Amino acid sequence: MKFVLEKKDTLTQARAGTLTTDHGTIQTPIFMPVGTAGTVKAVHQRELKKDIHAQIILGNTYHLYLRPGLDTLEKAGGLHKFIGWDRPMLTDSGGYQVFSLAGTRKIKEEGVTFKSHIDGSKHFFAPENVMDIQRSIGADIIMAFDECTPYPCDYAYARQSMEMTHRWLLRCQDRFDATKGKYGYSQSLFPIVQGSVYKELRVQSAEFIAKQGREGNAIGGLSVGEPAEMMYEMTALVTDILPVEKPRYLMGVGNPANILECIALGVDMFDCVMPTRNARNGMLFTSEGIINIRNEKWKDDFSAIDPAIGNEVSSTYTKAYLRHLTVSKEILAAQIASIHNLSFYLWLVGQAREHIQAGDFGSWKTAMVQKVSTRL
Repeated sequence: MKFVLEKKDTLTQARAGTLTTDHGTIQTPIFMPVGTAGTVKAVHQRELKKDIHAQIILGNTYHLYLRPGLDTLEKAGGLHKFIGWDRPMLTDSGGYQVFSLAGTRKIKEEGVTFKSHIDGSKHFFAPENVMDIQRSIGADIIMAFDECTPYPCDYAYARQSMEMTHRWLLRCQDRFDATKGKYGYSQSLFPIVQGSVYKELRVQSAEFIAKQGREGNAIGGLSVGEPAEMMYEMTALVTDILPVEKPRYLMGVGNPANILECIALGVDMFDCVMPTRNARNGMLFTSEGIINIRNEKWKDDFSAIDPAIGNEVSSTYTKAYLRHLTVSKEILAAQIASIHNLSFYLWLVGQAREHIQAGDFGSWKTAMVQKVSTRL
């Protein structure tokens, strides 16, 4: 993997770069659609390419491990071939899913025992076998196994968890460096900064992660319920420490305003289920603000959803039609809304990149944050 930093904004920490993997290049800043179980919900792979212009998508280690299972994925030749996706892919480590299974998991130094949400069967994740699992899935970028602390979280627990995450990282690295990819292309391992919302811990963790010298770095444990300003404060602390010449990935963030503010803090990569999840519930993100398409006010609005983003779906279908499909509970509603929201997210980070390169990102970002936060 190779990362080239092409332009830095003069007034903020925003950056434009190019990340190259064996499955293709990614222009940063970038948003990565979430394909939890080998699918971005309600969206075909051809639409991810043609309409949404996705450059990289995510897979979820926990879900793919349980179903379809590693045997099937290995027989298919990895997740890329299994789902028919020939562009870059990233997998998380399962750490966040372990965090979300609080009632059915036990965390120890050795690893985590948990019950499947599908059938209640018991399983064990440790740093070593999580590396093996992600080798079998075959993503271009794989994540170290970590513990994602909840918010709020007391200092003592946050510190204990962070230190264990660091020890787990060393085990992940040992296993990753002692093994090879299974499908003839290279994989890169990203460590994850933790430390909850405590400045001292975030600094310690960022310094430890930076010293590992991996090809890229991630920031985890944010966007878990803390106030946005606190998330920005922790992100700024970390990006000041992580190496400038390597990509920075802020995990699970967020809404459009969050993404713009964190691009300004020096983050390059983002993912979140929000655009597709909200789409299925009738919430649209547009270049002029947020629309609840179920509202009566859109019933006779025959203007296009959002022609500004240059997407065929968003320029063709009207708000009135999408509202009709949504209130009628037609499956097509989820498809149109999901394609639109993801297209908007990719358009937004693409616009951010253009303004970084043009040298006016700061003023553009200030105006755009206000727009995308407005409810129409």
